[in-house]
Amino acid sequence: MLLALWGAKWRSSYWFVTAIVGLGIVTDLLVYSIVIPVMPFHLESLGYTNVSSLTGWLLFAYSGGLVVSTIPTAMLSERYNSRKAPLLWGLLFLIGSQVMLMEAPNYPVMIVARILQGLSSSMVWVVGLALLCDCTPKEVIGRQLGIAMTGLSIGVILGPPLGGLLFDHFGFRGPFVFGIAVAFVDLVGRLLIIESKLGLLEFTAPAPTRSTPSIPISNTIVFPDTANANDQPGVTSIPIVPRASSRASQPTDVDSESQDKVQLSLWQVLVQLAKSPRALSALFVTLTNGLVYATIEPALPLRLQDVWHLDSTRVGVVFIAGLAPSLLSSPIAGYLSDKMGPEWVLPFALLLAIPWWLLLIIRKELGMFIAFFVFASFSVSAVISPVTAELATVSRHIKGVGFAHVYGAFNVAYGVGSALGPIVGGQLYDHVKNYGWTIICVFIAGVLVVSLPLVLWWSGDLPLWRRLRNNLAYPGPRPQPSSTPQVAH
Repeated sequence: MLLALWGAKWRSSYWFVTAIVGLGIVTDLLVYSIVIPVMPFHLESLGYTNVSSLTGWLLFAYSGGLVVSTIPTAMLSERYNSRKAPLLWGLLFLIGSQVMLMEAPNYPVMIVARILQGLSSSMVWVVGLALLCDCTPKEVIGRQLGIAMTGLSIGVILGPPLGGLLFDHFGFRGPFVFGIAVAFVDLVGRLLIIESKLGLLEFTAPAPTRSTPSIPISNTIVFPDTANANDQPGVTSIPIVPRASSRASQPTDVDSESQDKVQLSLWQVLVQLAKSPRALSALFVTLTNGLVYATIEPALPLRLQDVWHLDSTRVGVVFIAGLAPSLLSSPIAGYLSDKMGPEWVLPFALLLAIPWWLLLIIRKELGMFIAFFVFASFSVSAVISPVTAELATVSRHIKGVGFAHVYGAFNVAYGVGSALGPIVGGQLYDHVKNYGWTIICVFIAGVLVVSLPLVLWWSGDLPLWRRLRNNLAYPGPRPQPSSTPQVAH
């Protein structure tokens, strides 16, 4: 019990949970990407041919496991109101999948290992984000989600170069052993987490029962700036009905939430989300984000090789240069989303991204191309933290739809975009003579253009189009809201 009580305050704080969820995302993306430069060589050593196609199917197996396991993970997490246990099980699945992939004697075993890795990934993306929303004040949820989301860029940036380096110095098992070691560090962090709701119940000593002296107050609330014939000019009195119950008998916030908890079936959850334009808008932007990056992945190395004759090492450097700015854009966008609202951040990020993707068509100096790619990536990556904050708001406003439900939908949307992207990008670049790259850039810009009116119409508490409509309908200064109601003495 003493060990469980040790550090209860900081172990249940939202900053610690943010750090551990961010570490979980780093671990997930690091383990996912660290084997990308390694698997083709290993498949060749096992006697396989067409290793590029086989590697692609390994990536697809991961995405398939992720999408298929997301829905049951979300439903079970909400039904049993548990976050920590699925996170621990997910990490054990990840470690097991790495051992299986490292020692796999043939290709079918590798496929099974990657499916298990996708299962593990669904738990950190669904349950981890839900846990972060559980313990974070809604006023700073965008900032905290933005900080955690930087783990995505860190994992993708570090994975491939580390995989190649470890493979060169320690052989095929080197990258896997490193990934398992990082997973064990992540496991320690997850074990230390105290779920905030449970923490309130388990680690707060019961306050001694004592009688509180009653404070006599008037049975009226006085509102200024209104008139009433029976009272003073400019004052309205509203009677208050006295409450018979004492403060001790009132339920706590945790009790109230548990009493109001509504268990919805999968179909009911889907119906509720489908009836919310705000949720559909956020999920479409999520799909767009996954589609954009996945579309560019198979085509960009070929473009750099065809036009500027870059080798694989220099292509990797260009990828890192493009992804590094998202380390800044995600937390900045999350902070601005908390301060200004996602209805401002999302349209601006999408509008800013469109011209940069079109400028990537230009065949000029390599430095100019890299600069365009940096700005394009910076803008697109800025949408994720406002979108995740939007989904948290959707969950709070729809009874019975929990954080795990909305982040399960987020995971599916991103997974669908990530699965479609490589097919679209690869087919366009290979089969459209001389204009494949141009069509890819126009396609990406077009998808962003389609997303723009959705966020203008439906994102935020007061979408931008509604603000504009109100300004046009009621020009001029607006009346100021009345002051806070005063209690009469």
